[in-house]
Amino acid sequence: MSMLRTIAAAALFAATAFALTHASAATKAEDPSVARGRYISKIAGCNDCHTAGYAMSGGKVPEKEWLMGDGLGWRGDWGTTYPTNLRITLSKLTEDQWVKTARSLQARPPMPWFALHDMTETDLRAFYRFVRQLGPVGTPAPAYVPPGTAPQGPFVQFPAAPK
Repeated sequence: MSMLRTIAAAALFAATAFALTHASAATKAEDPSVARGRYISKIAGCNDCHTAGYAMSGGKVPEKEWLMGDGLGWRGDWGTTYPTNLRITLSKLTEDQWVKTARSLQARPPMPWFALHDMTETDLRAFYRFVRQLGPVGTPAPAYVPPGTAPQGPFVQFPAAPK
């Protein structure tokens, strides 16, 4: 009889542990705004520049490597710019600071800063939450190189701007 109680108690313990584990996993389900931010990072073209190798691989870069900037420069009449490491940048801002920054940003080409102005506040906040959950990893992008100065490393050369 004692052996049956031990087996029953062990079975009850295992069933309870299983239920608690799955209940815990269910409560840790992804925030819908984070999922929306992931979607925005993909469809708005953020990864195309801010994730090394993303565009060239058809988006086949693991998510853990997304939005860490790139050392590929974009050179034109404005000088040479580099895609920033958004994971580091956004780790230094509050969500409200990010929304304010995104609303007022006027960056050098080829960053389509005007697209940020057109995003809804909800989408800007979702993007922020997604980037923040990725964590602040990587290194800062190379510094801006002014016109007339040759950049170090690879770059894409834009033609002169139309007059």
